[in-house]
Amino acid sequence: MVSRVSALVAAAGQGTRLGAALPKAYVRLQGHSLVERSVCAMLDSGVVDDVAVIVAASMEYHAREIFTQAGLIERVRFVHGSDERADSVWAGLQSIPHDEGIVLVHDAARALTPPAMIARVVEAAQAGAKAVIPVIPVADTIKRVSHTVVVDTPDRSALRAVQTPQAFDLATLRAANEKYFSSQTRSFVATDDASLMEWYGQQVTTVEGDSMAFKITTPLDLTLANALLTS
Repeated sequence: MVSRVSALVAAAGQGTRLGAALPKAYVRLQGHSLVERSVCAMLDSGVVDDVAVIVAASMEYHAREIFTQAGLIERVRFVHGSDERADSVWAGLQSIPHDEGIVLVHDAARALTPPAMIARVVEAAQAGAKAVIPVIPVADTIKRVSHTVVVDTPDRSALRAVQTPQAFDLATLRAANEKYFSSQTRSFVATDDASLMEWYGQQVTTVEGDSMAFKITTPLDLTLANALLTS
């Protein structure tokens, strides 16, 4: 049985490192905002049934204008999030009207993510994995550092850089979030949804990522994205 797939596109953060006048998700890349490009990748993958865009309440009007002009307003809905990614994703999860299925969580800043990679992540989740993440090998040597002193050098053959979208069993990710947000004292800080699932005791499966799914965070990243689209 094929499960329903809901996508949450996180676009509520400020993204100050990009140095733009607007929040990062609304910065245009060759005429189209990052959030618009990310949503289009979801729709073009052919495996996503519905898309929620998580926005700051103050930016909803602007977001609606973007998707109206793109002719996509009927294919998305909007959820109010916050600067903290975990809070935004939790709001998105609570907005999904059904109890079962698969949920994708994607960063709007990964605007060049290939639809084929999205389909690959969903395929692994449809096969039964409770949590699926796309990863790519780490090219650089990594050092673990304490203050200014190197502690050790992990074997990079076992290291992977993690991308989005990440796919999860909807009910399990909701349960993990409920436990996380109901905890009065948190010794763990979730840096992404996969780490939250690890904390909740779930196995996380990896699939091949794609170099095009890099996160646009700095002006240099935006320059690279423009160059890639031009070429």
